[in-house]
Amino acid sequence: MSKKAWFKFLLVGLLWGIPYLFIKVAVAPGQFTPAFLVFGRLVIGSAILLPLAIRRKTIIPALKELKWIAPYALIEICIPWYFISSGERKITSGLAGLLVATVPFWAGLVMAFNGDKTVWHAKRLAGMVVGFIGIVLVVGIESLGGNQSLSAIIFILFSCVCYAIAPATLNVKIPHIDGTAINAIAMVIAGVIYLPFAIVQFPTTAPSHNAIYALIALGVFPTAMAFVLYFQVMKDFGPARSSMVTYPNTVFAVLLGVIFLHEKFTLGIGLGLPLVLIGSYYATRKSTVTQ
Repeated sequence: MSKKAWFKFLLVGLLWGIPYLFIKVAVAPGQFTPAFLVFGRLVIGSAILLPLAIRRKTIIPALKELKWIAPYALIEICIPWYFISSGERKITSGLAGLLVATVPFWAGLVMAFNGDKTVWHAKRLAGMVVGFIGIVLVVGIESLGGNQSLSAIIFILFSCVCYAIAPATLNVKIPHIDGTAINAIAMVIAGVIYLPFAIVQFPTTAPSHNAIYALIALGVFPTAMAFVLYFQVMKDFGPARSSMVTYPNTVFAVLLGVIFLHEKFTLGIGLGLPLVLIGSYYATRKSTVTQ
């Protein structure tokens, strides 16, 4: 891979490492509800991406593929964004970031079901086993120890499965469509879905300045900028390997939570984090052995 490709890879990892801190701030008691936060992100993100896609003249070709983009909007945006925002009301931002690091693990399984036989290579299978053990350790120690909410952990893990399925599907079905246009349209669709909830849950009292700044930052950086870059990364690395951007973003998420929110680096995170990262790496590593 070129240095430019790796730079974009690391930049996406950074941009997707900061939202867990911002979400935690934005959904704190007395601030935004999860549904309103999602809507706010969508308004800001689509306001940036839509004009960009129009200027590139890629909107019309994308609109012809609504049969794929509409499900993508549901699976990639509507479900996981709400579940993660809701989950962070009950678990730390660092744990949320760690759980999202399982996306490559699920992506490997998705690619296997899509016919990628290299997934069944010994090293990749071993990676899946190690990653699964890491997930069990995190979920078991954190939930059974009473440190975190089991339901919130399950919500976020389900979101990770959605994150693995949605981009991989588009990469197979409409790889020729511009990623900016896809996400601009998807955000508009998701915004329409969330509009009634945002109206009902419009804040009755003024949120704090920190919550407002967090919402704006979420809309600009991980929502708009990262999506544009991620589709470029996916073309360079492929759907399974590109999901490994969750490696650096996990480190950022955990460190930011500890530094700015004074979250504890718990036993579950300490034991599960390296296993999840190692397992996910090998689960998505391309085999040089012919299958």
